[in-house]
Amino acid sequence: MYRTLPDEQSMDSPRFVSRYAAVRAFTERLAAPLSAEDQCIQSMPDASPTKWHLAHTTWFFETLVLMPYARGYEPYDRRYHYLFNSYYETLGPRHPRPSRGLLTRPSLHDVHAYRDHVDERIKHLFANASLTERAAFEPTAELGLHHEQQHQELILTDIKHALSCNPTLPGYRPPVSDLVPGASHPLGWLDFAGGIVPIGHSGDAFAFDNEGPRHLVLLAPYRLANRLITCGEYLAFMEDGGYRRPELWLSDGWALVQAQGWEAPLYWSHDGSGWTVFTLNGVQRLRPSEPVVHVSFYEAAAYAAWAGKRVPTEFEWEASAAAQPVSGNFIDPMRPHPKPAAEGATQFYGDAWEWMRSSYDPYPGFKPLDGTVAEYNGKFMCGQMVLRGGSCATPEGHIRPSYRNFFPPAARWQFSGIRLAEDAT
Repeated sequence: MYRTLPDEQSMDSPRFVSRYAAVRAFTERLAAPLSAEDQCIQSMPDASPTKWHLAHTTWFFETLVLMPYARGYEPYDRRYHYLFNSYYETLGPRHPRPSRGLLTRPSLHDVHAYRDHVDERIKHLFANASLTERAAFEPTAELGLHHEQQHQELILTDIKHALSCNPTLPGYRPPVSDLVPGASHPLGWLDFAGGIVPIGHSGDAFAFDNEGPRHLVLLAPYRLANRLITCGEYLAFMEDGGYRRPELWLSDGWALVQAQGWEAPLYWSHDGSGWTVFTLNGVQRLRPSEPVVHVSFYEAAAYAAWAGKRVPTEFEWEASAAAQPVSGNFIDPMRPHPKPAAEGATQFYGDAWEWMRSSYDPYPGFKPLDGTVAEYNGKFMCGQMVLRGGSCATPEGHIRPSYRNFFPPAARWQFSGIRLAEDAT
């Protein structure tokens, strides 16, 4: 992470503890609609059970904050060090990721007791540490809050995939009855002059290590679509044989279309009378004005090729989004789902993560963080594509213009969508 020197606000103990309590409580609010059985299930190796997310985020605070910095602290249960480590090789062996759904023990009740225990110790640590001591552990504790917000999003995306595997297609939340069709404003274009632009976090507040160092990038003049691509627009691509035309696809993407039989975005189904979409509120009729989501990078690139456009680079996106207010359709626990673009709304933030035509690579001069958290981002900088902007499953306040998400190009279970770009003429 990148920070200025500690100041009165960042080191204020009551302020941090209040934020800590709010983030932790929101995680539990997101899990509350789920039964104990729901919270134990793992539907694929890339997803994790809700119960594991609850425990792992707690493990982070215990292992990286309490154990090194709380004098005399003893682990709540030493077995958890193995069960809930995610990918930190420097901390030793861990339970295999694809088998997290086999962890029926500890129980959900035990995991909540673990969370309560660690929460109390974190509050005690901040209340009793000196300013010098807080300066040592506060950056890692801050990282832990943003890490937990990432897992809040994963709780929703992972349980959506799990519930979609149930033949009865149950919703995470009850159906929403007040939906109106909505109409997106016409697809238009935003012109940008390009030039030499600063990219990356400025260092004046929290940021993940992969957002820096800030550096200059040369951009040719370009144009971005004024909103996300809608389900109706994507349906036109499908009806024009989009999934049957190899000339539109990157080679690896076409191989996946053939091998996995892709015919539509993930969670779309045709019931004989029309297309339906599985949502976290259950099955609904396809709404043409909503942003299309749950498409891979390959599908985004194929759609762009069909439209005679391209996918933007992350540098084009950031240079444009930096001038936009960071507001949009973020997590609504009652209806975590994309919404049609309102008149004049650019949807740079919220609704759908936007695939970028940029590999997830280190910026010039990038150096991983020191210590165990060096493994947080840097070691994944190979074979991934960048996404920008957040989604309807992203916590409000978690996103900024420099935020870089990343997933393999075939990933579809995230709320990932499409914005078009083109070179300016």
